[in-house]
Amino acid sequence: MELTWPIVLAVLCGALLHAGWNALVKSSGDKTVDTALVHFLGALVALPFAIWFGLPRPESWPYIAASLVIHVGYYIALAGAYQNGEFGITYPIMRGFAPLLVALGSATVVGEAPSAAAWLGILGITLGVALVGLAHPGEALHHRKALTFAFANAAIIACYTFVDGLGVRVSGDALRYIMILFVLDGLPYPLLVWWRRGPQGRREILRYARGRWLLAALGGSASIGSYAIALWAMTHAPVASVAALRETSVLFAALIGTWLLKEKFGLQRALGSLVIVAGVMALRFG
Repeated sequence: MELTWPIVLAVLCGALLHAGWNALVKSSGDKTVDTALVHFLGALVALPFAIWFGLPRPESWPYIAASLVIHVGYYIALAGAYQNGEFGITYPIMRGFAPLLVALGSATVVGEAPSAAAWLGILGITLGVALVGLAHPGEALHHRKALTFAFANAAIIACYTFVDGLGVRVSGDALRYIMILFVLDGLPYPLLVWWRRGPQGRREILRYARGRWLLAALGGSASIGSYAIALWAMTHAPVASVAALRETSVLFAALIGTWLLKEKFGLQRALGSLVIVAGVMALRFG
């Protein structure tokens, strides 16, 4: 398996999509409901494709089941991080430290030990993400609850990366695995949010959804596209390299946070961005 330039470019496009739908959630008035709405509508978008492509091999279903459970924890931690901290701080931490955990466990879990150059790339991306995400460390430390959610989610992301990376390889068809995963994944967390809100809260959810459904459907589609590209790439390239490359989404997140959400950028984030780019180059040539 090799990380070729077409795969690199595809994963970078997926990273942009991922940063986009996360910015959509962060910019919303109700992060929990928006997270649920994005994935519920994403499931509706995926449903006709799942019917068209059909089901993956039986061997992949235990991985799908495990992934569904892990993703509920992911959405809870995601909404908690965005509820308590800046997008420009929490998103890079969540996405940036996960590939380091994946790389550390890759040899044991998937039997793929990164090369020396790949390790340089992974460490470069992680360092760059830290520079981008913690450009204002004093400010970040005031959001300890958000940081707790963000670091917990990094571990959760590493877990579902391993599960889905293995699952998609035994599925026989990446698109079959991805589409059925999104159909099923779009139900547990929205149902949990619906159940916890009570009668009055459910009426507010419906009222909120009427004004946000189109944006949420676009966000759900972006989420599908982003993860579909990543899982497809994992069938052609090492899991740890793809996981690290996907987290270049922090570059797009930082730009979106600065442009749309009026968050600070600064010299340190610019330096971090350059370090991430250097990490990408090391991954490609490693």
